[in-house]
Amino acid sequence: MVEVIPKQIKDIWDSWNIRGMIILSLSLQTILIFLSPSRKRTSNKFLILFVWSSYLLADLSANFAVSLIAKNQGKAPKPDDPPQNKKLLALWAPFLLLHLGGPDTITAFSLEDNALWNRHFLGLIFQALAGVYVVVQSLPNVLWVMILLLFISGTSKYLERTIALYLASSDKFRGSMLQASNLGFENNEQTKNLDTDSIIASEMYMKENRGQPKPLKLMFPDRRLTHLEILQYAFLFFNNFKSLMVNNIFSSELRDESKAFFSSLHDDEALSIIEVELDFIYEGLYTKGAVLHSWLGLVSRLLSLGSLLSALGIFHYRHNKIKEFQKGDIVITYTLFLVGIALDFISIQVFMVSDWTTAILAKLKDDPDEMYSRKDSILNWMFSLKTPKWKRQTCRAGHQQKALKRPFLLRRWKESINMLNFITYSMNADTEKIHNPTDRTCRHLWKTCVFPFSYAISIIHTWFGHITRWFRDLHQNILPHVIILPPGENQVARFVIATFKTLVEFWYQVPYIFAFLGTRFINFMGIKDLLHEIRLVRSVHNEPLTKNLWCFINLELKSQNLYSLENTKTKSTARRGWASSDTQIQIADNEMLLHYIRDVDYDHSLLIWHIATELCYQEEASTNENCDKYEYQTDREISKILSDYMMYLLIMQPKLMSEVAGIGKIRFRDTLAEAERYFKKMGIINSRSVKLASEKILSVDTSIEARDVKGNHSKSVLFEVSSVAKELQKMEKDFGKDKWKTLSKVWLEFLFHAASHCDGTTRLELLSKGGEFINFVWLLMAHFGLGD
Repeated sequence: MVEVIPKQIKDIWDSWNIRGMIILSLSLQTILIFLSPSRKRTSNKFLILFVWSSYLLADLSANFAVSLIAKNQGKAPKPDDPPQNKKLLALWAPFLLLHLGGPDTITAFSLEDNALWNRHFLGLIFQALAGVYVVVQSLPNVLWVMILLLFISGTSKYLERTIALYLASSDKFRGSMLQASNLGFENNEQTKNLDTDSIIASEMYMKENRGQPKPLKLMFPDRRLTHLEILQYAFLFFNNFKSLMVNNIFSSELRDESKAFFSSLHDDEALSIIEVELDFIYEGLYTKGAVLHSWLGLVSRLLSLGSLLSALGIFHYRHNKIKEFQKGDIVITYTLFLVGIALDFISIQVFMVSDWTTAILAKLKDDPDEMYSRKDSILNWMFSLKTPKWKRQTCRAGHQQKALKRPFLLRRWKESINMLNFITYSMNADTEKIHNPTDRTCRHLWKTCVFPFSYAISIIHTWFGHITRWFRDLHQNILPHVIILPPGENQVARFVIATFKTLVEFWYQVPYIFAFLGTRFINFMGIKDLLHEIRLVRSVHNEPLTKNLWCFINLELKSQNLYSLENTKTKSTARRGWASSDTQIQIADNEMLLHYIRDVDYDHSLLIWHIATELCYQEEASTNENCDKYEYQTDREISKILSDYMMYLLIMQPKLMSEVAGIGKIRFRDTLAEAERYFKKMGIINSRSVKLASEKILSVDTSIEARDVKGNHSKSVLFEVSSVAKELQKMEKDFGKDKWKTLSKVWLEFLFHAASHCDGTTRLELLSKGGEFINFVWLLMAHFGLGD
């Protein structure tokens, strides 16, 4: 009988299945502890996929290894095995329980994992019982003391993970925040006894005390904040504003304190505080941060590490190890001990220098002018390494901008803004980055490397086109005149020629048949949509966050805050549509532009203004008299970046934009189809030139109603765009208004509206995928008391 699996492979599996799974489990723990913190620093899909795979395999390999050890304990020992070797394998079972506790740097890969905390709790019980079963099978076991110590260590680590998941679960997170979000910074007698279910009573208290002046409790200095003070204020606001992440409310006193505080901050200070706040939220949701920075976590960590060190000491000083156990298994056991202890010490070191620990050790001083102690000075220096660093970069226009740039390991988020451009995507053109010329050089080098392959593919594509046209011409012009049925009654000749003609027709149709079947198969399997998504992902590029952009956003929010305080009633009544009245007033002189802000849906308006912005951007001649003006170029770049960023959010982050997106993807699809038909008609579909495509769109006759061109059922906005772009140019030329100043204000309104209406759950999920710039805007708006 033929064996499916050769005996040699079976023997290798029997000898190394347990050992291989143990080494794999340990390797995955090492990978997770070093790579999982990078999730918040980059949106690289390959790294995230690798971490996700390691996260899943870590639990699977540990569970599988425990089952293999349990199965092995029931087998009779092999003749050449040392007498106590199976007892040593039983020692490995609690090590796997230690691995299931996971590293401190990742407890959940997604928010859904936090909701499964009860499943992890049951897993703790069953894995402990499985370990006990393995040990009972091995009794009497001379290693029982070490096994007991490792059980204590493993159980405490697994319990840490379960508690961290429980605290980060949405119900618990929301419930624990209700009281804090309504009490603000105060702890007065009327609200002392409120529990998590008494939000109504808290609201009644707020209404009774509304309108009464409240003195500010925050004592902030009349100078720039130190690095340590930024961390301390961020931790304070984190504890009071994290309830916003689960859509809870907070008191008017807290909102007023926050408004006053952020209104007094410099732009870079506001950015630093917000990014630290978001980092705290990430640590609380996806790591063991909330558990480790408590007395329970401290006791658990000391107990776990102490038990592990004690077990190592007992094992190391045990006599006759070499006679009792296999040498390879002894090496594996030492590896498990030493690597486990090393990873624990690394975790403790990371814990000691973490922002959370720093904020707890150095409390915010009541007197901001009080002198720093030596400890505070050291912590201030440590935190200064992570503060935002602005680096000058040369832009495509030739001038320099300050962009956020820090070493990868010191980042708190990806520090870039993803962008998607409609015309670039529709023309399948190469993206031109505004900043980072070094990256542009790397991309040109990459193009040079792949040029021979792309050139060969283009030649093959051209030849196939020639062959296709030749076959078509042959069928249409030659074959009907060559294969002619002879006249007369020679039926044999007529039959032969007719049969030959039928065969020729059939073979000519074969490629079309295969093309038809291939198209049907692709549509049935959804491959076309997959290819479309891949093409979209390839079209996304990123730009660094510039200081000018952040300062522009912060300044606008400060001005809106003042405007809301002075004109609350006027603003609420004047607002119409999704944009604020302030932006509508700026373009009130132009009824047509005002229409595309006030009277159309958000997604419809966004797509129109996006393409119109690109048309103006491409049409801008290098000889423009304003091109050397720094402010003019800054507004132009801000408009371009925000335009492409909002298009990226609309198309690539539909869950985040679900409340405002409407039928944005349908409009995008119809407009894309319309653009491809138009570019093909103009003969530029293969030119891959964004500038040429922009010129063709601008040349559209705007006197014809767009509905007459596209029909009633199409959601395309292509033929509405030209009118908007021409009106913007006319506004600048005839009335002297800076169109880029207007466009930058319009795009800020798009951004603010999306930030205040984006999905809360998706917002939290993005913290573990490099973060998203809209989170910063949303939290800054919340601190100013703006948004819905």
